[in-house]
Amino acid sequence: MTTNRGVHLAMGGGSEFDAIRAMVEEWGPRAAGIGDDAAVLVVPPGQRLVASTDASIEGVHFRRAWLSPEEVGARAAAAALSDLAAMAAAPLGLLLALAVPESWQSVLVDVARGVGAVAGRVGCAILGGNVARASELSLTTTVLGSVVRPTSRAGARPGDALFVTGRLGGPRAALLALLDGRTPDPAHRARLATPVPRVAEARWLADQGTTAAIDISDGLIGDAEHLARASGVTLVLEAASVPRMTGVRPEEALASGEEYELLVTLPFGGADVTAFERLFGIPLTCIGAVEAAGANPVIVVGARVDPTRGHDHLS
Repeated sequence: MTTNRGVHLAMGGGSEFDAIRAMVEEWGPRAAGIGDDAAVLVVPPGQRLVASTDASIEGVHFRRAWLSPEEVGARAAAAALSDLAAMAAAPLGLLLALAVPESWQSVLVDVARGVGAVAGRVGCAILGGNVARASELSLTTTVLGSVVRPTSRAGARPGDALFVTGRLGGPRAALLALLDGRTPDPAHRARLATPVPRVAEARWLADQGTTAAIDISDGLIGDAEHLARASGVTLVLEAASVPRMTGVRPEEALASGEEYELLVTLPFGGADVTAFERLFGIPLTCIGAVEAAGANPVIVVGARVDPTRGHDHLS
């Protein structure tokens, strides 16, 4: 928690601080202690600090014609908070650095509304950040959390079962429709425009004995490879078992990125999937198993895919 929760300092005049005041007003009680040079946090005794940062850049991660300003903000916050979920960390605070072109200044509060909606949903305070001028809109979101025992990508063991949360494929289906000039299915578009970081789900799974975890941002196959290599194992995926949104083919679900669902390994029998779905309203599905390391880090049974193909941000 912050040591100055709910108390903001007075700020000077000018367009920059007018914009900050407008965003703080929009965030209301979700913002904490804004106006000083830095945020002050207290990590609960016995817990470890977890930090991550994520960038969302116009023309690279989103197109203005496809998303509302509020959705742009929501996606940026969800992507960053999803990294805390992957570590089973409870959110402590969020810092937002905005680079804003003139064409976005009139809707900056709408962007902030999207950030605030996602932060509020997972109980994450907004601690401050920075505003600067730029030629394209850019949101750099830093999140801080705490946890007694972080989950990582490196703990999967031969004999574990492989699970995924939710249903996959919506973001890719929506993106392909937009690129083709078609109107996406509303359910697919919602998964692309307003993803949900699985923070509470991750903490529940950690209590069940999660051995390794990763959030699905680069696609199931690509992120499965990251987990497999970090753990020094091979993951065997059953393509037919991968839960899909309606209208999505198995191969599309395997490749779909920006899902922000969780891929986790658990000891066999270590999770009550019925209790999970009853509690969170989404499925928890066993899609494969962990084996000793072999020639390939990921083996997909029942689909013709490139087993190591994931999104590469620099390609």
